[in-house]
Amino acid sequence: MKTDKLYLRIHVTQIQKILPLMVAAVLALAGCASMAPPYAAPALPVAAHYPNELNQDGAAAAAMGWRDYFTDVRLQDLIAQALENNRDLRMAVLRVEEARAAYGIQRAEQFPTIAAQAGSERAHVPADLSLTGKPALSSQYQVSLGLASWEIDFWGRVRSLRDAALENYLASDEARRAVTISLVAQVANSYLALCELDERIALARLTIASREESLRIFTRRVEVGSTSRLNLTQVQTLLNQAQALGAQLEQARAVQANALTLLAGVTLQLPATSGRLDERQMLLPLQPGLPSDLLIRRPDIVAAERQLKAANAQIGAARAAFFPRIALTGSFGTASAELDGLFAAGSRAWTFAPSITLPLFDAGRRSNNLSLAEARRDLAVANYEKTIQAAFRDVADALAARQWLAQQLLIAQAALTTQTERARLSQLRYDNGAAAYLDVLDAQRDLLVAEQQLVQIRRALLSSQVSLYAALGGGALDVAATDATGAASTRHIPSADKHLTP
Repeated sequence: MKTDKLYLRIHVTQIQKILPLMVAAVLALAGCASMAPPYAAPALPVAAHYPNELNQDGAAAAAMGWRDYFTDVRLQDLIAQALENNRDLRMAVLRVEEARAAYGIQRAEQFPTIAAQAGSERAHVPADLSLTGKPALSSQYQVSLGLASWEIDFWGRVRSLRDAALENYLASDEARRAVTISLVAQVANSYLALCELDERIALARLTIASREESLRIFTRRVEVGSTSRLNLTQVQTLLNQAQALGAQLEQARAVQANALTLLAGVTLQLPATSGRLDERQMLLPLQPGLPSDLLIRRPDIVAAERQLKAANAQIGAARAAFFPRIALTGSFGTASAELDGLFAAGSRAWTFAPSITLPLFDAGRRSNNLSLAEARRDLAVANYEKTIQAAFRDVADALAARQWLAQQLLIAQAALTTQTERARLSQLRYDNGAAAYLDVLDAQRDLLVAEQQLVQIRRALLSSQVSLYAALGGGALDVAATDATGAASTRHIPSADKHLTP
Protein backbone atom coordinates (compact mmCIF):
# COMPACT_ATOMS: atom_id res chain seq x y z
CA MET A 1 0.00 0.00 0.00
CA LYS A 2 2.82 2.40 0.89
CA THR A 3 4.52 1.55 -2.40
CA ASP A 4 1.34 2.37 -4.34
CA LYS A 5 0.97 5.65 -2.53
CA LEU A 6 4.60 6.51 -3.20
CA TYR A 7 4.22 5.62 -6.87
CA LEU A 8 1.05 7.69 -7.14
CA ARG A 9 2.73 10.64 -5.43
CA ILE A 10 5.68 10.50 -7.82
CA HIS A 11 3.33 10.19 -10.79
CA VAL A 12 1.27 13.21 -9.74
CA THR A 13 4.45 15.20 -9.14
CA GLN A 14 5.59 14.44 -12.67
CA ILE A 15 2.23 15.45 -14.06
CA GLN A 16 2.37 18.73 -12.16
CA LYS A 17 5.74 19.45 -13.74
CA ILE A 18 4.74 18.45 -17.24
CA LEU A 19 1.24 19.98 -17.26
CA PRO A 20 2.36 23.66 -17.45
CA LEU A 21 4.68 22.84 -20.32
CA MET A 22 1.88 21.04 -22.13
CA VAL A 23 -0.50 23.95 -21.64
CA ALA A 24 2.13 26.44 -22.82
CA ALA A 25 2.82 24.35 -25.91
CA VAL A 26 -0.86 24.07 -26.71
CA LEU A 27 -1.32 27.82 -26.24
CA ALA A 28 1.58 28.44 -28.60
CA LEU A 29 0.13 26.12 -31.21
CA ALA A 30 -3.42 27.36 -30.85
CA GLY A 31 -4.23 30.09 -33.29
CA CYS A 32 -0.89 29.85 -35.08
CA ALA A 33 -2.63 29.16 -38.38
CA SER A 34 -5.29 31.12 -40.23
CA MET A 35 -7.17 29.96 -43.28
CA ALA A 36 -8.60 33.38 -44.16
CA PRO A 37 -7.60 34.58 -47.64
CA PRO A 38 -5.02 37.38 -47.75
CA TYR A 39 -6.72 40.77 -47.59
CA ALA A 40 -6.20 43.14 -50.51
CA ALA A 41 -8.03 46.47 -50.71
CA PRO A 42 -10.01 46.91 -53.95
CA ALA A 43 -8.81 49.47 -56.45
CA LEU A 44 -10.19 53.00 -56.16
CA PRO A 45 -13.42 52.93 -58.26
CA VAL A 46 -13.44 56.69 -58.97
CA ALA A 47 -11.43 59.25 -60.91
CA ALA A 48 -8.13 60.53 -59.57
CA HIS A 49 -9.40 64.14 -59.33
CA TYR A 50 -12.69 65.84 -58.55
CA PRO A 51 -14.62 67.68 -61.26
CA ASN A 52 -15.30 71.41 -60.85
CA GLU A 53 -12.18 71.76 -58.71
CA LEU A 54 -10.93 75.27 -59.41
CA ASN A 55 -8.39 75.85 -56.67
CA GLN A 56 -6.68 74.32 -53.67
CA ASP A 57 -6.98 77.29 -51.33
CA GLY A 58 -7.79 76.72 -47.69
CA ALA A 59 -7.06 74.09 -45.07
CA ALA A 60 -7.69 70.34 -45.15
CA ALA A 61 -11.13 69.56 -43.76
CA ALA A 62 -10.15 66.40 -41.88
CA ALA A 63 -7.46 68.25 -39.95
CA MET A 64 -9.83 71.04 -38.90
CA GLY A 65 -12.07 70.55 -35.89
CA TRP A 66 -15.64 71.80 -36.03
CA ARG A 67 -14.91 74.52 -33.47
CA ASP A 68 -12.21 75.85 -35.79
CA TYR A 69 -14.36 75.65 -38.90
CA PHE A 70 -17.61 77.05 -37.51
CA THR A 71 -16.61 80.40 -36.05
CA ASP A 72 -20.11 81.51 -35.02
CA VAL A 73 -20.30 81.24 -31.21
CA ARG A 74 -24.02 80.54 -31.14
CA LEU A 75 -23.63 77.75 -33.67
CA GLN A 76 -20.78 76.27 -31.63
CA ASP A 77 -23.05 76.14 -28.57
CA LEU A 78 -25.79 74.40 -30.53
CA ILE A 79 -23.37 71.78 -31.89
CA ALA A 80 -21.98 71.14 -28.41
CA GLN A 81 -25.49 70.57 -27.03
CA ALA A 82 -26.34 68.22 -29.89
CA LEU A 83 -23.18 66.17 -29.34
CA GLU A 84 -24.08 65.86 -25.69
CA ASN A 85 -27.80 65.12 -25.95
CA ASN A 86 -28.70 63.86 -29.42
CA ARG A 87 -30.36 60.45 -29.15
CA ASP A 88 -29.19 59.15 -32.54
CA LEU A 89 -25.60 59.75 -31.49
CA ARG A 90 -26.26 58.14 -28.13
CA MET A 91 -27.61 55.05 -29.89
CA ALA A 92 -24.49 54.94 -32.08
CA VAL A 93 -22.31 55.04 -28.96
CA LEU A 94 -24.29 52.21 -27.39
CA ARG A 95 -23.90 50.16 -30.57
CA VAL A 96 -20.14 50.59 -30.18
CA GLU A 97 -20.35 49.26 -26.64
CA GLU A 98 -22.49 46.39 -27.87
CA ALA A 99 -19.93 45.47 -30.53
CA ARG A 100 -17.11 45.83 -28.01
CA ALA A 101 -18.81 43.37 -25.66
CA ALA A 102 -19.43 40.95 -28.54
CA TYR A 103 -15.75 41.13 -29.43
CA GLY A 104 -14.80 40.45 -25.81
CA ILE A 105 -17.01 37.35 -25.78
CA GLN A 106 -15.50 36.03 -29.00
CA ARG A 107 -11.96 36.82 -27.87
CA ALA A 108 -12.54 34.83 -24.68
CA GLU A 109 -13.19 31.73 -26.81
CA GLN A 110 -9.43 31.51 -27.44
CA PHE A 111 -8.71 30.78 -23.81
CA PRO A 112 -9.71 27.82 -21.65
CA THR A 113 -12.53 28.12 -19.16
CA ILE A 114 -11.32 26.91 -15.77
CA ALA A 115 -13.86 26.39 -13.03
CA ALA A 116 -13.58 25.30 -9.43
CA GLN A 117 -15.85 22.44 -8.45
CA ALA A 118 -16.77 21.04 -5.05
CA GLY A 119 -19.32 18.38 -4.23
CA SER A 120 -20.35 15.65 -1.88
CA GLU A 121 -22.41 12.50 -2.32
CA ARG A 122 -23.90 10.05 0.16
CA ALA A 123 -25.59 6.87 -1.04
CA HIS A 124 -27.48 4.06 0.73
CA VAL A 125 -27.54 0.62 -0.87
CA PRO A 126 -30.23 -1.80 0.41
CA ALA A 127 -29.22 -5.30 1.57
CA ASP A 128 -30.66 -7.13 -1.43
CA LEU A 129 -28.51 -5.03 -3.79
CA SER A 130 -25.36 -5.07 -1.70
CA LEU A 131 -22.58 -7.52 -2.55
CA THR A 132 -22.17 -8.27 1.14
CA GLY A 133 -25.85 -8.89 1.69
CA LYS A 134 -25.97 -6.09 4.23
CA PRO A 135 -27.14 -2.49 3.89
CA ALA A 136 -24.28 -0.18 2.91
CA LEU A 137 -23.81 3.56 3.38
CA SER A 138 -21.16 5.28 1.28
CA SER A 139 -19.86 8.83 1.06
CA GLN A 140 -17.77 10.72 -1.48
CA TYR A 141 -16.27 14.23 -1.24
CA GLN A 142 -14.54 16.00 -4.10
CA VAL A 143 -12.77 19.33 -4.79
CA SER A 144 -11.19 20.04 -8.18
CA LEU A 145 -10.30 22.52 -10.91
CA GLY A 146 -11.85 21.65 -14.24
CA LEU A 147 -11.13 22.51 -17.88
CA ALA A 148 -14.36 22.36 -19.89
CA SER A 149 -14.09 21.37 -23.57
CA TRP A 150 -11.48 23.90 -24.70
CA GLU A 151 -10.92 23.92 -28.45
CA ILE A 152 -7.30 23.95 -29.60
CA ASP A 153 -7.35 26.34 -32.53
CA PHE A 154 -4.94 24.55 -34.88
CA TRP A 155 -6.72 25.76 -38.02
CA GLY A 156 -7.47 29.32 -36.88
CA ARG A 157 -11.26 28.98 -36.73
CA VAL A 158 -11.61 30.72 -33.37
CA ARG A 159 -8.98 33.26 -34.31
CA SER A 160 -10.83 34.12 -37.52
CA LEU A 161 -14.06 34.58 -35.60
CA ARG A 162 -12.21 36.81 -33.15
CA ASP A 163 -10.75 38.89 -36.00
CA ALA A 164 -14.21 39.26 -37.53
CA ALA A 165 -15.65 40.41 -34.20
CA LEU A 166 -12.78 42.88 -33.80
CA GLU A 167 -13.33 44.36 -37.25
CA ASN A 168 -17.07 44.66 -36.59
CA TYR A 169 -16.30 46.43 -33.33
CA LEU A 170 -13.96 48.89 -35.02
CA ALA A 171 -16.47 49.38 -37.84
CA SER A 172 -19.14 50.30 -35.31
CA ASP A 173 -16.85 52.94 -33.84
CA GLU A 174 -16.21 54.38 -37.30
CA ALA A 175 -19.97 54.41 -37.82
CA ARG A 176 -20.26 56.36 -34.58
CA ARG A 177 -17.78 58.91 -35.91
CA ALA A 178 -19.75 59.15 -39.16
CA VAL A 179 -22.94 59.81 -37.20
CA THR A 180 -21.13 62.53 -35.26
CA ILE A 181 -19.92 64.28 -38.43
CA SER A 182 -23.38 64.00 -39.97
CA LEU A 183 -24.93 65.45 -36.80
CA VAL A 184 -22.54 68.42 -36.85
CA ALA A 185 -23.45 69.12 -40.48
CA GLN A 186 -27.18 68.77 -39.80
CA VAL A 187 -27.04 71.20 -36.89
CA ALA A 188 -25.03 73.69 -38.95
CA ASN A 189 -27.41 73.50 -41.92
CA SER A 190 -30.44 73.75 -39.66
CA TYR A 191 -28.98 76.81 -37.97
CA LEU A 192 -28.18 78.42 -41.32
CA ALA A 193 -31.76 77.75 -42.46
CA LEU A 194 -33.02 79.40 -39.28
CA CYS A 195 -30.80 82.43 -39.91
CA GLU A 196 -32.07 82.59 -43.49
CA LEU A 197 -35.67 82.58 -42.34
CA ASP A 198 -34.96 85.27 -39.74
CA GLU A 199 -33.43 87.50 -42.41
CA ARG A 200 -36.29 86.86 -44.83
CA ILE A 201 -38.84 87.56 -42.08
CA ALA A 202 -37.08 90.84 -41.30
CA LEU A 203 -37.27 91.84 -44.97
CA ALA A 204 -40.92 90.79 -45.15
CA ARG A 205 -41.76 92.85 -42.06
CA LEU A 206 -40.09 95.92 -43.54
CA THR A 207 -42.07 95.40 -46.73
CA ILE A 208 -45.31 94.95 -44.78
CA ALA A 209 -44.68 98.14 -42.81
CA SER A 210 -43.91 100.07 -46.00
CA ARG A 211 -47.04 98.80 -47.74
CA GLU A 212 -49.22 99.50 -44.72
CA GLU A 213 -48.01 103.07 -44.91
CA SER A 214 -48.76 103.12 -48.65
CA LEU A 215 -52.25 101.78 -47.94
CA ARG A 216 -52.83 104.56 -45.40
CA ILE A 217 -51.71 107.19 -47.89
CA PHE A 218 -53.83 105.82 -50.75
CA THR A 219 -56.86 105.46 -48.50
CA ARG A 220 -56.54 109.14 -47.68
CA ARG A 221 -56.15 109.98 -51.37
CA VAL A 222 -59.33 108.07 -52.22
CA GLU A 223 -61.13 109.93 -49.46
CA VAL A 224 -60.11 113.29 -50.93
CA GLY A 225 -60.68 112.11 -54.51
CA SER A 226 -57.09 112.44 -55.71
CA THR A 227 -56.77 108.83 -56.89
CA SER A 228 -58.99 106.00 -58.04
CA ARG A 229 -60.25 103.12 -55.94
CA LEU A 230 -58.54 100.76 -58.43
CA ASN A 231 -55.16 102.02 -57.27
CA LEU A 232 -56.26 101.47 -53.68
CA THR A 233 -57.14 97.85 -54.39
CA GLN A 234 -53.75 97.36 -56.05
CA VAL A 235 -51.99 98.70 -52.96
CA GLN A 236 -54.15 96.43 -50.81
CA THR A 237 -53.12 93.49 -53.02
CA LEU A 238 -49.43 94.28 -52.49
CA LEU A 239 -49.98 94.40 -48.73
CA ASN A 240 -51.88 91.11 -48.70
CA GLN A 241 -49.12 89.38 -50.67
CA ALA A 242 -46.48 90.61 -48.25
CA GLN A 243 -48.58 89.57 -45.25
CA ALA A 244 -49.12 86.09 -46.72
CA LEU A 245 -45.39 85.72 -47.30
CA GLY A 246 -44.68 86.83 -43.74
CA ALA A 247 -47.09 84.26 -42.32
CA GLN A 248 -45.55 81.50 -44.44
CA LEU A 249 -42.06 82.44 -43.30
CA GLU A 250 -43.13 82.50 -39.63
CA GLN A 251 -44.56 79.00 -40.01
CA ALA A 252 -41.39 77.77 -41.71
CA ARG A 253 -39.29 79.26 -38.90
CA ALA A 254 -41.34 77.48 -36.25
CA VAL A 255 -40.89 74.17 -38.08
CA GLN A 256 -37.15 74.79 -38.47
CA ALA A 257 -36.80 75.65 -34.78
CA ASN A 258 -38.53 72.38 -33.88
CA ALA A 259 -36.14 70.46 -36.15
CA LEU A 260 -33.13 72.13 -34.53
CA THR A 261 -34.52 71.33 -31.07
CA LEU A 262 -34.83 67.66 -32.05
CA LEU A 263 -31.22 67.60 -33.22
CA ALA A 264 -30.00 69.26 -30.04
CA GLY A 265 -31.97 66.84 -27.87
CA VAL A 266 -32.94 69.55 -25.37
CA THR A 267 -35.38 72.45 -25.27
CA LEU A 268 -33.79 75.49 -26.89
CA GLN A 269 -34.39 79.18 -26.66
CA LEU A 270 -33.98 80.42 -30.23
CA PRO A 271 -34.46 84.18 -30.45
CA ALA A 272 -34.37 85.73 -33.88
CA THR A 273 -30.91 86.34 -35.28
CA SER A 274 -29.96 89.73 -36.62
CA GLY A 275 -27.82 90.81 -39.53
CA ARG A 276 -27.03 89.16 -42.83
CA LEU A 277 -25.60 85.75 -43.50
CA ASP A 278 -21.95 86.35 -44.27
CA GLU A 279 -19.67 83.51 -45.33
CA ARG A 280 -16.48 85.24 -44.14
CA GLN A 281 -17.80 85.55 -40.59
CA MET A 282 -19.07 81.97 -40.18
CA LEU A 283 -16.96 79.50 -42.18
CA LEU A 284 -13.35 79.07 -43.21
CA PRO A 285 -12.12 78.15 -46.73
CA LEU A 286 -11.43 74.50 -47.50
CA GLN A 287 -9.32 72.64 -50.02
CA PRO A 288 -10.69 69.26 -51.20
CA GLY A 289 -7.43 67.37 -51.76
CA LEU A 290 -7.53 64.11 -53.73
CA PRO A 291 -10.17 61.35 -53.81
CA SER A 292 -7.63 58.90 -52.37
CA ASP A 293 -7.57 61.00 -49.19
CA LEU A 294 -11.17 60.01 -48.53
CA LEU A 295 -10.06 56.44 -47.78
CA ILE A 296 -8.64 57.61 -44.45
CA ARG A 297 -10.70 60.76 -43.89
CA ARG A 298 -14.26 59.47 -44.22
CA PRO A 299 -15.38 57.28 -41.30
CA ASP A 300 -18.08 55.60 -43.38
CA ILE A 301 -15.44 54.41 -45.88
CA VAL A 302 -13.22 53.15 -43.08
CA ALA A 303 -16.23 51.37 -41.55
CA ALA A 304 -17.04 49.73 -44.89
CA GLU A 305 -13.46 48.49 -45.17
CA ARG A 306 -13.62 47.12 -41.63
CA GLN A 307 -16.75 45.22 -42.56
CA LEU A 308 -14.97 43.88 -45.63
CA LYS A 309 -12.12 42.62 -43.44
CA ALA A 310 -14.64 41.02 -41.09
CA ALA A 311 -16.28 39.20 -44.00
CA ASN A 312 -12.84 38.09 -45.16
CA ALA A 313 -12.10 36.64 -41.71
CA GLN A 314 -15.41 34.76 -41.73
CA ILE A 315 -14.16 32.88 -44.80
CA GLY A 316 -11.22 31.63 -42.74
CA ALA A 317 -13.59 30.34 -40.06
CA ALA A 318 -15.74 28.61 -42.69
CA ARG A 319 -12.69 26.94 -44.25
CA ALA A 320 -11.38 25.76 -40.89
CA ALA A 321 -14.68 23.96 -40.27
CA PHE A 322 -13.61 21.33 -42.83
CA PHE A 323 -10.75 20.19 -40.59
CA PRO A 324 -10.90 18.19 -37.36
CA ARG A 325 -11.90 20.05 -34.22
CA ILE A 326 -9.70 19.15 -31.24
CA ALA A 327 -10.96 19.85 -27.73
CA LEU A 328 -9.58 19.22 -24.25
CA THR A 329 -11.55 18.39 -21.13
CA GLY A 330 -9.93 17.63 -17.81
CA SER A 331 -9.85 18.19 -14.09
CA PHE A 332 -7.36 18.02 -11.25
CA GLY A 333 -8.23 17.92 -7.56
CA THR A 334 -8.77 15.71 -4.56
CA ALA A 335 -11.43 13.16 -3.61
CA SER A 336 -12.08 10.99 -0.58
CA ALA A 337 -14.75 8.87 1.02
CA GLU A 338 -14.27 10.80 4.25
CA LEU A 339 -14.46 14.55 4.64
CA ASP A 340 -11.41 14.70 6.92
CA GLY A 341 -9.41 12.74 4.37
CA LEU A 342 -10.18 15.08 1.49
CA PHE A 343 -6.76 16.71 1.56
CA ALA A 344 -4.84 13.78 2.96
CA ALA A 345 -1.92 12.20 1.13
CA GLY A 346 -2.96 9.99 -1.74
CA SER A 347 -6.36 11.70 -2.25
CA ARG A 348 -5.44 13.46 -5.47
CA ALA A 349 -7.63 12.76 -8.50
CA TRP A 350 -7.42 13.88 -12.10
CA THR A 351 -8.99 13.28 -15.50
CA PHE A 352 -7.75 14.11 -18.99
CA ALA A 353 -10.09 13.64 -21.94
CA PRO A 354 -9.00 14.99 -25.34
CA SER A 355 -11.45 14.61 -28.23
CA ILE A 356 -11.29 14.95 -32.00
CA THR A 357 -14.42 15.63 -34.04
CA LEU A 358 -14.73 15.54 -37.81
CA PRO A 359 -18.22 15.51 -39.33
CA LEU A 360 -18.42 12.93 -42.09
CA PHE A 361 -21.82 13.88 -43.45
CA ASP A 362 -23.66 17.16 -42.89
CA ALA A 363 -25.78 17.38 -46.07
CA GLY A 364 -23.58 20.19 -47.47
CA ARG A 365 -23.84 22.44 -44.42
CA ARG A 366 -20.13 23.31 -44.31
CA SER A 367 -19.89 23.80 -48.07
CA ASN A 368 -22.87 26.12 -48.08
CA ASN A 369 -21.52 27.96 -45.06
CA LEU A 370 -18.30 28.62 -46.97
CA SER A 371 -20.27 29.76 -50.03
CA LEU A 372 -22.30 32.05 -47.79
CA ALA A 373 -19.14 33.57 -46.31
CA GLU A 374 -17.67 34.14 -49.77
CA ALA A 375 -20.90 35.72 -51.03
CA ARG A 376 -20.97 38.04 -48.03
CA ARG A 377 -17.36 38.98 -48.72
CA ASP A 378 -18.28 39.88 -52.30
CA LEU A 379 -21.22 41.92 -51.01
CA ALA A 380 -18.86 43.72 -48.63
CA VAL A 381 -16.54 44.52 -51.56
CA ALA A 382 -19.45 45.97 -53.54
CA ASN A 383 -20.61 47.96 -50.51
CA TYR A 384 -17.07 49.28 -49.95
CA GLU A 385 -16.78 50.42 -53.58
CA LYS A 386 -20.28 51.94 -53.49
CA THR A 387 -19.41 53.85 -50.31
CA ILE A 388 -16.32 55.30 -52.00
CA GLN A 389 -18.35 56.29 -55.06
CA ALA A 390 -21.02 57.90 -52.89
CA ALA A 391 -18.36 59.84 -50.99
CA PHE A 392 -16.80 60.98 -54.28
CA ARG A 393 -20.21 62.18 -55.45
CA ASP A 394 -20.82 64.03 -52.17
CA VAL A 395 -17.60 65.97 -52.61
CA ALA A 396 -18.20 66.57 -56.32
CA ASP A 397 -21.75 67.81 -55.66
CA ALA A 398 -20.53 70.14 -52.92
CA LEU A 399 -17.79 71.53 -55.16
CA ALA A 400 -20.26 72.06 -58.01
CA ALA A 401 -22.70 73.76 -55.64
CA ARG A 402 -19.95 76.01 -54.29
CA GLN A 403 -18.86 77.03 -57.78
CA TRP A 404 -22.26 77.67 -59.34
CA LEU A 405 -23.97 79.12 -56.27
CA ALA A 406 -21.17 81.68 -56.09
CA GLN A 407 -22.06 82.73 -59.64
CA GLN A 408 -25.77 82.69 -58.84
CA LEU A 409 -25.07 84.97 -55.87
CA LEU A 410 -23.38 87.52 -58.13
CA ILE A 411 -26.32 87.37 -60.54
CA ALA A 412 -28.83 87.71 -57.71
CA GLN A 413 -27.00 90.74 -56.32
CA ALA A 414 -27.05 92.37 -59.75
CA ALA A 415 -30.73 91.48 -60.16
CA LEU A 416 -31.57 93.04 -56.78
CA THR A 417 -29.77 96.24 -57.76
CA THR A 418 -31.69 96.32 -61.01
CA GLN A 419 -35.05 95.64 -59.36
CA THR A 420 -34.40 98.32 -56.73
CA GLU A 421 -33.73 100.88 -59.43
CA ARG A 422 -36.77 99.72 -61.42
CA ALA A 423 -39.02 100.12 -58.38
CA ARG A 424 -37.66 103.61 -57.74
CA LEU A 425 -38.17 104.70 -61.34
CA SER A 426 -41.66 103.20 -61.52
CA GLN A 427 -42.71 105.06 -58.39
CA LEU A 428 -41.18 108.26 -59.75
CA ARG A 429 -43.03 107.90 -63.08
CA TYR A 430 -46.30 107.23 -61.28
CA ASP A 431 -45.85 110.25 -59.01
CA ASN A 432 -45.32 112.41 -62.11
CA GLY A 433 -48.32 110.92 -63.91
CA ALA A 434 -46.24 109.25 -66.60
CA ALA A 435 -47.20 105.65 -65.77
CA ALA A 436 -50.08 103.67 -64.29
CA TYR A 437 -49.81 102.25 -60.77
CA LEU A 438 -49.78 98.78 -62.29
CA ASP A 439 -46.12 99.37 -63.21
CA VAL A 440 -45.37 100.16 -59.59
CA LEU A 441 -47.27 97.05 -58.52
CA ASP A 442 -45.17 94.77 -60.76
CA ALA A 443 -41.91 96.43 -59.77
CA GLN A 444 -42.62 96.17 -56.04
CA ARG A 445 -43.62 92.50 -56.37
CA ASP A 446 -40.45 91.64 -58.32
CA LEU A 447 -38.34 93.59 -55.83
CA LEU A 448 -39.65 91.52 -52.92
CA VAL A 449 -38.94 88.30 -54.83
CA ALA A 450 -35.38 89.45 -55.64
CA GLU A 451 -34.71 90.30 -51.98
CA GLN A 452 -35.92 86.89 -50.84
CA GLN A 453 -33.99 85.02 -53.54
CA LEU A 454 -30.74 86.74 -52.64
CA VAL A 455 -31.03 85.59 -49.03
CA GLN A 456 -31.89 82.03 -50.14
CA ILE A 457 -28.90 81.81 -52.48
CA ARG A 458 -26.56 83.21 -49.84
CA ARG A 459 -27.70 80.55 -47.39
CA ALA A 460 -27.46 77.82 -50.04
CA LEU A 461 -23.84 78.83 -50.69
CA LEU A 462 -23.04 78.54 -46.99
CA SER A 463 -24.78 75.16 -46.85
CA SER A 464 -22.66 73.95 -49.76
CA GLN A 465 -19.58 74.79 -47.67
CA VAL A 466 -20.97 72.82 -44.75
CA SER A 467 -21.74 69.89 -47.05
CA LEU A 468 -18.19 70.02 -48.44
CA TYR A 469 -16.76 69.98 -44.92
CA ALA A 470 -18.82 66.91 -44.00
CA ALA A 471 -18.18 65.18 -47.34
CA LEU A 472 -14.42 65.53 -46.85
CA GLY A 473 -14.65 63.94 -43.40
CA GLY A 474 -14.23 67.24 -41.58
CA GLY A 475 -13.43 66.82 -37.92
CA ALA A 476 -13.12 63.04 -38.19
CA LEU A 477 -9.72 62.94 -36.54
CA ASP A 478 -10.70 64.83 -33.40
CA VAL A 479 -14.32 63.82 -32.84
CA ALA A 480 -14.60 62.83 -29.17
CA ALA A 481 -16.50 59.72 -28.20
CA THR A 482 -19.75 60.15 -26.29
CA ASP A 483 -20.90 57.67 -23.69
CA ALA A 484 -24.42 56.47 -23.04
CA THR A 485 -25.18 59.29 -20.60
CA GLY A 486 -24.15 61.95 -23.09
CA ALA A 487 -20.92 62.89 -21.34
CA ALA A 488 -17.73 63.28 -23.33
CA SER A 489 -15.40 60.32 -23.20
CA THR A 490 -11.74 60.15 -24.13
CA ARG A 491 -11.50 56.35 -24.16
CA HIS A 492 -9.13 55.33 -26.91
CA ILE A 493 -10.34 52.78 -29.43
CA PRO A 494 -7.31 50.56 -30.04
CA SER A 495 -6.36 49.53 -33.53
CA ALA A 496 -6.72 46.04 -34.87
CA ASP A 497 -3.07 45.18 -34.31
CA LYS A 498 -2.46 46.76 -30.89
CA HIS A 499 -3.72 46.11 -27.40
CA LEU A 500 -6.81 44.15 -28.40
CA THR A 501 -5.19 41.16 -30.01
CA PRO A 502 -3.82 38.59 -27.55
